[in-house]
Amino acid sequence: MSEMQNTTETITTISGADAFVKSLLAEGVDTIFGYPGGANMPIYDALYHYEAEGTIKHVMGRHEQGAIHAAQGYARASGKVGVLLATSGPGATNIITGVADAMMDSTPLVCITGQVAYNLIGTDAFQETDITGISMPVTKWNYQITEADDIAEVLAKAFFIARSGRPGPVLIDITKNAQFQEVEFSYKPCQMINSYIPKPKLDQDKIAQAVEMIKAAEKPFVIWGQGVILSGAEKELESFLDQSNIPSASTLLGLSAIPSDHPTYVGMVGMHGNYAPNMLTNSCDLLIAIGMRFDDRVTGNTQTYAKQAKILHIELDAAEIDKNIATDLAVHADAKEALQALIPAMEKKAYTDWYQEFNELLKEEKAEVIQPECQPEGDGLTMAQVVDQIAETFDRNAIIVSDVGQHQMKAARYSAFKQSRSHITSGGLGTMGFCLPAAIGAKIACPEREVVAIIGDGGYQMTVQELGILLEHPVAVKIVVLNNEFLGMVRQWQELFFDNRYSSTPLKNPNFVKLAEAYGVRASSINQQNQLQDALTDLRDSQEATFLECMVVKQENVFPMIPSGATVTDIRLK
Repeated sequence: MSEMQNTTETITTISGADAFVKSLLAEGVDTIFGYPGGANMPIYDALYHYEAEGTIKHVMGRHEQGAIHAAQGYARASGKVGVLLATSGPGATNIITGVADAMMDSTPLVCITGQVAYNLIGTDAFQETDITGISMPVTKWNYQITEADDIAEVLAKAFFIARSGRPGPVLIDITKNAQFQEVEFSYKPCQMINSYIPKPKLDQDKIAQAVEMIKAAEKPFVIWGQGVILSGAEKELESFLDQSNIPSASTLLGLSAIPSDHPTYVGMVGMHGNYAPNMLTNSCDLLIAIGMRFDDRVTGNTQTYAKQAKILHIELDAAEIDKNIATDLAVHADAKEALQALIPAMEKKAYTDWYQEFNELLKEEKAEVIQPECQPEGDGLTMAQVVDQIAETFDRNAIIVSDVGQHQMKAARYSAFKQSRSHITSGGLGTMGFCLPAAIGAKIACPEREVVAIIGDGGYQMTVQELGILLEHPVAVKIVVLNNEFLGMVRQWQELFFDNRYSSTPLKNPNFVKLAEAYGVRASSINQQNQLQDALTDLRDSQEATFLECMVVKQENVFPMIPSGATVTDIRLK
């Protein structure tokens, strides 16, 4: 899906379904993810002709949840708007998990659902569901179209809202009668909406105050989030850090915004982040938060979070300012514009003693956690070892995709990145089943890049049917399942906080190799350290979709760890 084309269609009379497809084409859409049904059948009939001529591609998921996660992966990898098409009733309700996930992780989507004919609404007709009512809390905007005349204008607004400001999902419900109606079609891209201000004007006085706060600080600390990536501010962030030399850390969703080997980078914050940046959050005298929302997994107990520090928050979404953590100075602005204004005023300082504090804690984490995990004793495989070796084998250039759980934290901690948009995961909602379809969507968006799905055996089985996409489309995604025969993160909590009562967490899994092969995917399984490098080399060199199962240590835990509700300095190394 390329960016919007600033062209206006010649007025012609066509069906609402054709008007829908032409509206997508006017927005530069070339790929749709979806699933057909009765209430969107006219749209699929219109799509048939465009697909046949190669104008647009439709990728059919095997379940609507899989289809929307694929659209999310497409959007996250490319920065474009992902497009999802589903039918009414269960088709529409099946996408809600993905819509909520996209809302929490600021992923631009336009989701279109079919609906029963307008005269049947409210009659409990077959597969009728009030999807606009259901989706209202988890969409940036939604709207029901009941007349074909509204299709072009509403879709133009949908794309504008989805991609502008803080991105997010938009849902458009189109009744079946509107798809059949004839309409005089013309398309005008949306450039503005009254009362909707996606990007505020930069306050230069606030920038001047921010500069003074930074200059006065002796122990400043930068934490950036996904807002840097969403605003396209990666180069500006790197320049800001180069110019100021301030120690910096990333949130989970901010990973890959700048290279992991940047000299100011000291690690990831959060419940399972690195030891030094978490501990020293409560030692800095100025905390500079850029494009992040102070999520509870980052702050822990907010009553004890960075109380010694002044808080400078650069944030596009006004609703996030002072929501969780009170600020001393809020710069309500686009991260790119704010950083561009700050860079010329930065003065490089050594911060020698301050960096030494980070280095000492990093040494401790390496000795206690990183080295034992990545170079384990014995023959068995650890998750950390597999992820670390994947990163090395793919030269840290692959797009790494995960969903939620122990594998997610290992993927985040040990991957390391060289370029932006290389880390895709379900952050805010924490959706099991996100990874496989999202990785397929990411590979469709970026066919020139390697895409590695790192998945737990539990989440994998929630959307494993999406391997069916690979039967139809030559998508050379690489799939690695870290199989510990447990719902690992839940089991870890049961071990630490529930006296080893493993209630419903052990898994009896199918033969994953045979299952992948049934879908035509090359597959293999390993369980020993001496098998790992050859298996990963084969994975990297494969020109087709390839599956690798790694049987890992059953009861490996993820450390460091901040217990739920504890303060960041309560972080545990074991």
